[in-house]
Amino acid sequence: MNFNRENKGDYYLCDTSLENIFINEYMPNADGVFVKVYIFALMYADHDARMTNEIIAKHLKISILDVLQAWDYWEKQGIIRKKSKSANDQFNYTVEFLSLKELVYSKSKKSKKSSDSIPKEHKDLLENDDIKKMYSDVEQITGRFLEGTEHQEILSWIIDFDVAPELVIKAYTYCVQKRTNGKAKYVASVIKEWVNQGLKTAAEADELLEETDSRHFLYRRILKALGLFRHPTEEEKRIMDTWFDELNFPIDTVLEACKKTSGITNPNLNYINSVLKGWKTESKIKDSQAKTPKTSLINTLIKSYDDLREKNEHESEKRRAEIYQKVPRIKQIDEEIRDLSFEISRLMLTRASNIQSESARLRSKALKLNEEKAYLLTESNYRPNYLDPIYDCELCKDTGQLDDGQRCQCFIIKLEG
Repeated sequence: MNFNRENKGDYYLCDTSLENIFINEYMPNADGVFVKVYIFALMYADHDARMTNEIIAKHLKISILDVLQAWDYWEKQGIIRKKSKSANDQFNYTVEFLSLKELVYSKSKKSKKSSDSIPKEHKDLLENDDIKKMYSDVEQITGRFLEGTEHQEILSWIIDFDVAPELVIKAYTYCVQKRTNGKAKYVASVIKEWVNQGLKTAAEADELLEETDSRHFLYRRILKALGLFRHPTEEEKRIMDTWFDELNFPIDTVLEACKKTSGITNPNLNYINSVLKGWKTESKIKDSQAKTPKTSLINTLIKSYDDLREKNEHESEKRRAEIYQKVPRIKQIDEEIRDLSFEISRLMLTRASNIQSESARLRSKALKLNEEKAYLLTESNYRPNYLDPIYDCELCKDTGQLDDGQRCQCFIIKLEG
């Protein structure tokens, strides 16, 4: 058995050339013994020296079976080629080390061919600047790179539902911040529901969310007054909706009706419903109706949070412009990170055979860029998080609502203050 690779001389006094592709792509997932076999034999291959599996096992203090398993493993990885010397002896073969650079080149050519199989409408969308920005925004919202078929799924929503990228961004923002669920299937269900309600733009979605968000708070407030700490059922929502939409009661009057259940063993909405209908019929609520409804206050508070986020986003933009002017390299880094994000998106769509290793390489590159960015900020006397999003309330991220659906303490203080 021999190994060959062009290079001459006393190999104990020379260096063995180990390709970085092997270290980065193949070594991390391989058994340590297999790595030792590969590198040890590579040294002999550099000098066309004769070597046997038995000698390798002896030098590395491992079994011959380990050596044979190592060659089987590296052959399956496609980075060596076994050439049998005898058809009757399966263990009598030479090992040829393949050029990893050449393998990567050939794979990239295959990946390019596979990208031709992407549907034309998807390929056209990939070149759209709004789509590129949408991918970047979604990854910032979810705090992770999009993976698997997520990119293709998102494109299919835009084509099948005929919605704008801004609505996709709004859906991800809503699902992550309000429902703590950024999975593609969940977001798709939300977009489908919005489309069924006739929504096509982010502005239309904002109007719906503002209305449902304030009403959701009223539901929880009423149930809390009854000593019930849970989400309302659909039937309970329907009943409570009639109090505000048909009977036109303010929340103060409804809470007053809830007090009537204090002497009841099992307080329930049906009892409150009968009380409120009785009050409406007997016209006993004039004083209550004169009070300022809190519904309008809630809507005002929700709008104030929108204004707050807009103010902080504007401040973030000012900081970004300031840093870009003083440290131009940071602007280049942000652009490179965006390009890497889009490159990962394209990679996922191609379904190439090296998706996992290539995406890991791109993510590693993005991580190093972020580390360089933090270093440059520190060197320029800025905090490493100077360019991070700005929030007045870190708990709710200036939304007024926590991840579990409860109102943030900052919202309650403003409401009751």
